[in-house]
Amino acid sequence: MTLGRTRSVAVTGIDGTLVAVEADVASGLPAFTVSGLPDTACAQSPDRVRAAASNCGLALPRQRITVNLSPASLPKQGAGFDLAIAVAVLAAGGTVPTDVVADVVHLGELGLDGTVRPVHGVLPAVLAAVDAGARIVVVPLENAAEAALVEEVDVVPVRRLDELVARYVAIARGAAVSDPEPPVSTSGPSGAAPDLADVAGQPEARFALEVAAAGGHHIAMTGPPGAGKTMIAERLPGLLPALSRAEALQVTAIHSVLGALPDAVLVDRPPFVSPHHGASMAAIIGGGSGRVRPGAVSRACCGVLFLDEAPEFRRDVLDALRQPLESGRVSIARADRNVSYPARFQLVLAANPCPCGRAYGKGTGCVCSPRMRRAYLARLSGPLLDRVDLQLTVHPVTKAALRAGPGESSAAVAERVALARARQERRWAGHPWRLNSHVPGPVLRSGAWRLDRRTTDQLDRALERGGLTLRGYDRVLRIAWSLADLADLDRPGSAQLMQALCLRSQTAEAA
Repeated sequence: MTLGRTRSVAVTGIDGTLVAVEADVASGLPAFTVSGLPDTACAQSPDRVRAAASNCGLALPRQRITVNLSPASLPKQGAGFDLAIAVAVLAAGGTVPTDVVADVVHLGELGLDGTVRPVHGVLPAVLAAVDAGARIVVVPLENAAEAALVEEVDVVPVRRLDELVARYVAIARGAAVSDPEPPVSTSGPSGAAPDLADVAGQPEARFALEVAAAGGHHIAMTGPPGAGKTMIAERLPGLLPALSRAEALQVTAIHSVLGALPDAVLVDRPPFVSPHHGASMAAIIGGGSGRVRPGAVSRACCGVLFLDEAPEFRRDVLDALRQPLESGRVSIARADRNVSYPARFQLVLAANPCPCGRAYGKGTGCVCSPRMRRAYLARLSGPLLDRVDLQLTVHPVTKAALRAGPGESSAAVAERVALARARQERRWAGHPWRLNSHVPGPVLRSGAWRLDRRTTDQLDRALERGGLTLRGYDRVLRIAWSLADLADLDRPGSAQLMQALCLRSQTAEAA
């Protein structure tokens, strides 16, 4: 037999494509070439395969070996094709039975000593293999627990190339085979989430955080240093319900592509991502000079993206958030491909009122000029803030607030948030959205969901005076529906509309 076939998966973003790995052995001078748009790491696979096979006591054909990765027009990235290439070549040389490996998907990098090393992106690769009809996937031992998160496939963990070859030979002879046990992974993330009871005072900010959690709304906080903006933001994930199975697999797939799953734990809690204000465009949105990697907006998918000291971020980085805030996805274009990542997150912005941070109250301690104050907050552009639902001022904590004792715990608030979200799921059942913040504005302004004119009178006036854009009008409606859900009302009334309008209106810090 001079032709061997097996399968692998090429991952682009978090989407995978099944790849047919074909190996042909022909007469001629010894050579080993790989075609099908391999990148540098993939094109170096022949050197690793030769050394691994030699150190495992496996003989490769001393002829011309040609490996094709089909579809050839799809770029192949990384060393994860090593195992599939080695198996296909051994099948072409007659060492491995061709009919046994033809429909098996192989993922893994080969060490020069024949060990099969773990690779990134195993979970999305296995999901793509299952969607394409594959039922057996061979993965490195360290990736076995991650691959086992997909229930519709038989996962075969492997430590070394020679062990895998011996397994295939035994299967061809009808002998029983046993697979190595994967390493035991932890059952969940370690550490307890920060409790909202630790926040002293700040009743307005606590209530705004509850509304944001109930409806999935974005929130911006402006206040002096030490007022508790960071503490409040860090407690938002603790108010959110656990992720659904589909959401957990999506979030885990993103972490898998980044190689951020050392214990192969299913990420079933909303992630909290807080990048430094010096982060680049690629770090926040995604990208890179070689392989396109997900950025902070994708790592925060189904969770919270917190930008502390938001005006210190680059202006172009902040404005790049506009598109994912609206669409829930981020697309990164390259000359040869377009990579798309999910980016449905809750944005939390925190900012000081001025560079020195003292422009609150009467602002007597502020040393910044009026021009400096305006320029500082102007870094948060109007179009970006227009996409942020809740905008509030966080005032310094008073002595009375410290003496009042702790407020409600995260568990108590999370119960109300869960009830409000359950009402939203029942209301929007049969629609492509589940949260009030995701409902298109035209839906809330028409049909059965349209509020009567007496209820929206103040809101209509704000729109007429130019105090609200149409986007802002729709976001106030969404907030009002979330307030109604927290109050266990069927529809929002005038009180909820006015409260929503106040939660969106940011007060001035200092004269």
